[in-house]
Amino acid sequence: MHTDDSSASPAQHPYSPLTPDLVLDALAELGMYGDGRLMALGSYENRVYQVSLEDGARVVTKFYRPERWSDPQILEEHAFALELAAAEVPMVAPLVLNGKTLHHHAGFAFSVSPWRGGRTPELDDFETLEWIGRFLARIHTVGSQRPFTLRPTLDVQAFGIDSREWLLSHHGIPLDQESGWHKACDEALAIITEKMNAHRFTPLRLHGDCHPGNVLWTPVDDNGHGGPHFVDLDDARMGPAVQDLWMLLSGERAQRGMQLSTLLEGYEQFRDFDRRELSLIEPLRTLRLIHYSAWLARRFSDPIFPINFPWFGSSDYWRGQIDMLIEQIEAMQEEPLMV
Repeated sequence: MHTDDSSASPAQHPYSPLTPDLVLDALAELGMYGDGRLMALGSYENRVYQVSLEDGARVVTKFYRPERWSDPQILEEHAFALELAAAEVPMVAPLVLNGKTLHHHAGFAFSVSPWRGGRTPELDDFETLEWIGRFLARIHTVGSQRPFTLRPTLDVQAFGIDSREWLLSHHGIPLDQESGWHKACDEALAIITEKMNAHRFTPLRLHGDCHPGNVLWTPVDDNGHGGPHFVDLDDARMGPAVQDLWMLLSGERAQRGMQLSTLLEGYEQFRDFDRRELSLIEPLRTLRLIHYSAWLARRFSDPIFPINFPWFGSSDYWRGQIDMLIEQIEAMQEEPLMV
């Protein structure tokens, strides 16, 4: 259930009423009393705050973007997180408060999680990559035990075709770049469809947005505690296992191949990996590129978006998107990474 808020003016935006007092009042209803210190954490889709409580503890509260997900879809995400935590996978799961993980206040749905520190992992460190690979395998082992029934599947229609049609129907692309982008997008989507139809992967429940910012690393202490933990299942959905691996790769082709080999070395200590899915890496990267532009356009009435993405929507931006799509068309026709 993805919706857009592109028609809302900044003054009418759904998050306009979300003040610090409202956040503290919502927590107080759950018996959690803030000492007045709130810190906004990096999140564009939702509003997420670190809150210091009167008893000295810290929690993180997430206020979900209105009408993006239904309550049952959010609860599916929460159930997955709790399953992972029960399996001792280091996933930050929502707290169960008054018997529930999802709460409501003043028209907002929100959850509360324990605060966990950490930094972005050093992905040039192969030991770190192998460690992350092991935990991704454990996430997927739990994820394969049952499907999501309400959350969507990562596919060409939702990420690619729907994004293209929204941008064109809402005139989101300047006229001087529209035909070039449309042509490159159509060519890219035809190749993606062919590639994804050639390998009928077995979908499973995924993290869905496993980029380095959603993996936090803490130093390992003398008792062996520390290492990676995963946050933010907001984009959890059904899809191929490789979706949770490719966003951790960077650099030139040889470097990406070494990183992937190391991730899979850790992964396959716990779970088999279907090597045919490697042919989906570039198609998935291209789908994300198309989807990202549509996401920015859908959200641009949210005041936080023009502040953080001032370059979006210009002719230069869309010319750059055309160039990247052309590069991806070429990349998708190369041999996939081999490990």
